[in-house]
Amino acid sequence: MYEAETEFARTLVAEVCALTRRVQQEVVANADSLTKGDRSPVTLADLTVQAVIGHRLAERFSTDAFLAEEDSGSLDASPAMAEKVGALVRSVIPELDGKAIATTLDRGSHPGGAEGRHWVLDPVDGTKGFLRGQQYAIALALVDRGKVVVGALGCPNLPAPGERGNGDGWIFHATRSAGAWATPVAGGGAAPATVDSISDSGQAVFCESVEAAHAAHSVQAGIARRLGITAEPYRIDSQCKYAVLARGEASIYLRLPRDENYREKVWDHAAGAIVIESAGGRVSDLDGNPLDFSKGRKLATGRGIVATNGLLHEQVLKACREELAG
Repeated sequence: MYEAETEFARTLVAEVCALTRRVQQEVVANADSLTKGDRSPVTLADLTVQAVIGHRLAERFSTDAFLAEEDSGSLDASPAMAEKVGALVRSVIPELDGKAIATTLDRGSHPGGAEGRHWVLDPVDGTKGFLRGQQYAIALALVDRGKVVVGALGCPNLPAPGERGNGDGWIFHATRSAGAWATPVAGGGAAPATVDSISDSGQAVFCESVEAAHAAHSVQAGIARRLGITAEPYRIDSQCKYAVLARGEASIYLRLPRDENYREKVWDHAAGAIVIESAGGRVSDLDGNPLDFSKGRKLATGRGIVATNGLLHEQVLKACREELAG
């Protein structure tokens, strides 16, 4: 079940990986011309990816809804941005004019929920990694009656297993109850993605964001001490953290809540969560409840994210509760 949707998602994510690489390479080559806080290159990539994926989805699965991060507002605000997005989109879909691109972008306004089917997209996850010329992800998932059933996670710069830094990229795809798989962006056969089998928390490796403020490094260091973890964390941007866990290079990934009222957005976790769970791991909120993708555009019923290899999950939840309470 969902074989056609899974293959479609994997192929589509591979297509847009090439587009985002083009934009990122231009960013790196012209880094001196960027001012601090200039997000225009990643906005360009976001809008381009969303337009291409939204159009392909409408062609192939016309009755499915679409929930995505961006809309056409950035095009309305900047004719220069609209021109650049249009040129990139038409490099792969020549027939799309500016009006069609704006319409496709605005299809992503679906409210989510538990009815029917809708696709969830984060066009470029990991803004700072993208702008540094490092890691980012393209995350596409299918939600059917409130449950994530298909996920494709493109990591265009991820290195080969066991290596660090930039590489040639990998795509992870998963179907509920059918396992997770990893394929090189450059092409080749898919290999199973499987979490590690570590049950002694002292042997585990944390995966966390590069940016200290983003990941609350000091709090996570306290949680690591409670678990007896001494290894250096694997620091990487974006939903690539889910990919690293899925292929067994780390055992734990936490997304701690910014405050009591903050709730995560569905596009930041839908694809990554099904990849981890299909690879044999577990993903929950801080109370140990499964993530609920049926409540709209946010994970409205739980705080924080805990992703592990499964064997360590209860130990990690306990350490989180103790550290956060302290």
